[in-house]
Amino acid sequence: MSVVLAKSAGFCYGVRRAVELAERTAEEGRPCVMLGSIIHNKDVIARLAEKGLTAVERPEDVPEGSAVIIRSHGEGRTVYDQLRARGVEILDATCPNVTRIHQIVAQAEETGRQPVIVGTPDHPEVTAIAGWCSHPVVVSGAEELEKWLVQDEKRRNLPLTFVSQTTSTRKIWDDCVKKAKKECTNAEFFDTICGATSKRQEEAHRLAQQCSLMVVIGDGKSSNTKRLAEICRESCPDVRLIERAADLEPSALSQANVVGITAGASTPAWIIKEVYDKMSEENMEIEKSFAEMLEESIKTLNTGDKVKGKVVAITPTEIEVELGVKYPGYIPLSELSDDPSVKPEDVVKVGDEIETYVMLVSDRDCMVKLSKKRLDMVKGWEEIEAAKENETVMEGFVTEDNKGGVVVSVKGVRVFVPASQTGLPRETPMSELVKQKVRLIITEVNRARRRVVGSISRVTRAERAAAAEKVWAEIEEGKHYTGTVKSLTSYGAFVDIGGVDGMVHISELSWSRIKHPSEVVKVGDTVDVYVISADKEKKKISLGMKDHSQDPWSVFTSTYQVGDVANVRIVKLMTFGAFAEVVPGVDGLIHISQIADHRIDKPSDVLAEGDKVDVKITDVDMENKKISLSIRALLEEQGQDEE
Repeated sequence: MSVVLAKSAGFCYGVRRAVELAERTAEEGRPCVMLGSIIHNKDVIARLAEKGLTAVERPEDVPEGSAVIIRSHGEGRTVYDQLRARGVEILDATCPNVTRIHQIVAQAEETGRQPVIVGTPDHPEVTAIAGWCSHPVVVSGAEELEKWLVQDEKRRNLPLTFVSQTTSTRKIWDDCVKKAKKECTNAEFFDTICGATSKRQEEAHRLAQQCSLMVVIGDGKSSNTKRLAEICRESCPDVRLIERAADLEPSALSQANVVGITAGASTPAWIIKEVYDKMSEENMEIEKSFAEMLEESIKTLNTGDKVKGKVVAITPTEIEVELGVKYPGYIPLSELSDDPSVKPEDVVKVGDEIETYVMLVSDRDCMVKLSKKRLDMVKGWEEIEAAKENETVMEGFVTEDNKGGVVVSVKGVRVFVPASQTGLPRETPMSELVKQKVRLIITEVNRARRRVVGSISRVTRAERAAAAEKVWAEIEEGKHYTGTVKSLTSYGAFVDIGGVDGMVHISELSWSRIKHPSEVVKVGDTVDVYVISADKEKKKISLGMKDHSQDPWSVFTSTYQVGDVANVRIVKLMTFGAFAEVVPGVDGLIHISQIADHRIDKPSDVLAEGDKVDVKITDVDMENKKISLSIRALLEEQGQDEE
């Protein structure tokens, strides 16, 4: 006969946190009571009572001058309010996972959503969660959810926020989610089943399939323990739920070939040890790993350790990592990546193995604070030094600017880039680079002083030179490019076509007559241009933007003929008349004698550049492409019509 112990048997970190808080408080000897049983295990509660830590059932029963420990299952909002109103010191042992659910349902209700709690209605944890809502709905499973929805059809269209009791089974939660997605139009789901609970249940299920007898150790009132027994019964013909070693019948052991052991989250190691000792007395073959697992369950970590763990949960602010020790690990989002805009799910997924750096081991909060970014930084120094030697181009994010330049985070290492090496024009503020992803080369490394200097401009210059070489090798007349307007002058615009600047003369910017390039483009615009000419020796490129596929004169002749009336724009005034744009690229002349129906001294007496006026086309010289226009002819026709 042999015995196999589930790796996740015994205290979860939330329970351990609560018990250790209670034990420390009892050892300090200061007045304190527990509000209810801090965990579901009467033997643990009895031990605490022996140390002088007793329990009260109601907030008003807390003695004057005494502190109070909130149980790991948590309490509703009104309990906290009552205790604070009395000035009672609160020692909060609520499991962090449960506290998160309190925050979710409270925020959901504040935003007009209806919280729906999936769990056992009378369970202390569920009662506490419901206490953070004004009108909570609690359902034990998909069937009860269906009944609630059927009672009022309007409920299917309500904004619903679903959360789960941390110790619920995966099947119950998945069935409710499936039902809600099918029936409800506006539901959101927060899978708040504890990662440790899921792992414990999965291990128990796998182990039960291999055993002829499963022993589940835990308090008979513990929901967590009873669920473990239910899961084991699905796969194992003989399941015994016991609270202590004394409950284990030797006759049951003698008939089993392989015995599996698991324990609820509220079962302390010393009770598991009792069962172990009894099985040893029965001369059963205990796996060598049994004792090692017990030792591993209580081992701790130290700040600065490198650890590997499994991602068990991801939230918008942190990643929970199962480390295989008594405390869970958490990576704050700020410690995940150098990229300030990164989303956790872009870096890791639930189930991934991840290596991290231990920043803090908190016995008070029963958690380990981790950093992936800092571990990356340790590795980053080696890469930074190699990049300096090999002149490798690296990428990073600009995290801050200062008077002398900017700071770039590269592989978690701070790299200073002087203002002269940023590549920005002198008048441009350094702040424009903050939060931008940049490419740079490392120019100086002093690991002893933790000083690294880099250059962005050396990379951009090299990349621009390479791009320019490619442009000059492939450039030819008529070739089209997408470029960026770099600067404007009175005679044209300079456009970067990929490492090389070409000039678009003002006459090539538009078919219309313009006075300055700014009427058509501005610095920073993306434009389509084509090569008119390229002088590779003098490194000069002439570009065009006008669409030559359609001749403006052809547009005019296909649109207008002599006798037609057109609305034109005055583009230039002369002593002898005014030139007007009929279509872009085609101007006509309004002779001074044709501007008005009376004598005028000069065109500016009646017209101004930019004016739009109606004219009659009186003559078209097809050979010389000249057009005669008349305002007077229209005025005279209008006068005749009035007579």
